[in-house]
Amino acid sequence: MQNIRVESQLIKEVQDQVKEWRRYFHRNPELSFKEENTSQFVFDQLMSFGELNVTRPTKTSVVASLVGKNPGKILGLRADMDALPIHEETNLEFASASPGVMHACGHDGHTAMLLGAAKVLSQMKDEIKGEIRFIFQHAEELPPGGAQELVEKGVVDDLDYIIGLHLMSPLPKGKIGIVYGPLTSNSDTFDLKIIGKGGHSSQPENSIDPVLISAQVINNLQQIVSRNLDPSEKLVISTTTLQAGTAKNVIPESVQIGGSVRSFCPKVREQAVSLIERIAKGVTEAHGGSYEFQYHYGYDSVVNDLELTKRVEESIVQEFGSECVVYGEGVMGGEDFSAYLKRVPGCFIPVGAGNEEKMIVYPHHHPRFDIDEEALQDGVRILVSLQKKILEY
Repeated sequence: MQNIRVESQLIKEVQDQVKEWRRYFHRNPELSFKEENTSQFVFDQLMSFGELNVTRPTKTSVVASLVGKNPGKILGLRADMDALPIHEETNLEFASASPGVMHACGHDGHTAMLLGAAKVLSQMKDEIKGEIRFIFQHAEELPPGGAQELVEKGVVDDLDYIIGLHLMSPLPKGKIGIVYGPLTSNSDTFDLKIIGKGGHSSQPENSIDPVLISAQVINNLQQIVSRNLDPSEKLVISTTTLQAGTAKNVIPESVQIGGSVRSFCPKVREQAVSLIERIAKGVTEAHGGSYEFQYHYGYDSVVNDLELTKRVEESIVQEFGSECVVYGEGVMGGEDFSAYLKRVPGCFIPVGAGNEEKMIVYPHHHPRFDIDEEALQDGVRILVSLQKKILEY
């Protein structure tokens, strides 16, 4: 009981500093692979805590290890640090000072929470069994992603488990998500060039119109889900970019189409690739055109380890109460946390950060996105309490 009181006091003491860190990161966002000032700030803070072995596996990432008094397993705790190329419209007093760059996905909070947990746990070294590795990762938002780079650097080779948190504005503050199995989707993209024969708009009979062909291709792509897929499977194909022509009286030579493909099942993922190309081939050839197709495999699905997720659930119920737990299913968002899960069992945890009363309701990647800063303490509590349940198992 005494240890619990000490732990709670340490978390309370760091609460204001975690909020200050979050605001510093929010005011000073940096894009993927460019987090030089952010990573240096994190490095300096970690060094000030003492008890930590701090390293720089890449130019813009930081890893700190805390070895407990007693031997045991090794737990990784991960936070992402990068921002997005979005111009902020929140009017917060600590809004981005970098035009066109914004923390619109909660990574500022993730980094601050992990710093808070590192500070608290570094003061509890004698009570820790095993090792805790704090992974401050760069470039989650830009494939191939920072996680894969850290995996290649060997950062997770000897881990027994890895945990990640994600602040979620659609989830009310005070609620914590538990998802067994797939949590995020495979997140891929494609480029499709429709090639026709350009000409004058008044003489379409002398041309092969790639705009008309593209319209039919796009329409047919939307029928893949409804007519080629088992209704029990999940697949989203979205055409998101379209570039065609430069003048209203000219039929262009070609049209460039781009899109996104989200799936869970590996078989469905491969089906989507072949079906997109089959439609492109069939429609273009029917009209005398041709095509060029490129498919880009992005992040794999994040799949929570079932046994570890059970322990996470037990820890959260013990710490927060069962009424705080929300059981969910996978979402079609992407996350490069999946790169770690190819090497080590892990669990990714959604943490509620929305608040309708405070008008914190905007979705992720929106220029008015924000989080309820009271959720930061929830994140620190989760990270600090989880290490006991996992390392002492």
